[in-house]
Amino acid sequence: MVHSGKKGKIPEEGFFFRSTKPHPGLAGSDRAALVRKGNELFNSGNINAARRVFLTAGYGDGLIRTGDHYYKNKEFLEAFRMYWLGKEKRKSDALIEKMVFVIREWLDEDEAGRKK
Repeated sequence: MVHSGKKGKIPEEGFFFRSTKPHPGLAGSDRAALVRKGNELFNSGNINAARRVFLTAGYGDGLIRTGDHYYKNKEFLEAFRMYWLGKEKRKSDALIEKMVFVIREWLDEDEAGRKK
């Protein structure tokens, strides 16, 4: 949903819609089948397809495992997104701390450059 119904505005839920609720109208048996399919895709290495299935099913554990995959591959922003969506507070908080550290370093470098 977008503020005021206008294009280009920030969505009300923010940039990362944080929910592990399954897609509306998805029956329990359909969700279970999607989770199985997502796990199958993940285990066969099709991470992007598995991620889409996990998002549709609202499967937090699958999103967290997907985040772990991205983290191992040094795709930290995507890892953060998966942890955030999967409501994995400990791992998302750790990545937030790392991002804050990097931004502080950039600001310190910029400040040092201005003082010269």
